[in-house]
Amino acid sequence: MSDATKDGPAARLDIWLDVTCLFKTRSDAQKAVKNSKVEVNGQTAKAHRMLRPGDTLVIGRPFARKQTIIVKGIAERHLSKADARLLYEDTTPPPTPEEIEMRKMDRIYRAAVTPPTTPDKRDRRALRRMKEGG
Repeated sequence: MSDATKDGPAARLDIWLDVTCLFKTRSDAQKAVKNSKVEVNGQTAKAHRMLRPGDTLVIGRPFARKQTIIVKGIAERHLSKADARLLYEDTTPPPTPEEIEMRKMDRIYRAAVTPPTTPDKRDRRALRRMKEGG
């Protein structure tokens, strides 16, 4: 008898995070779990942990934000984004105006500090043509 039939439906944490579109890919979900960015019911979880309806997830997001999710349903196959949103309830409080301003300032700072990328083949050819006047 499997875990799913004993206590109702269940799914692996990494698969469920991917199916619900909380992460773009399953590998992104696995990386987040591996880096301790996901807690289930207050405990750091592993990718193979089985999720059940009623579980509470706390996902660490960029800029020190925490997203709180309550599992409402289980699916192991991809659904449309609208249907996937029905599988969970997002109880994260909306950001305060100060947080919004801090994020905006951080984005501006990161854009200014990020070094420019090196030119690719097409850009190098265009630069060569401009220098040679051709």
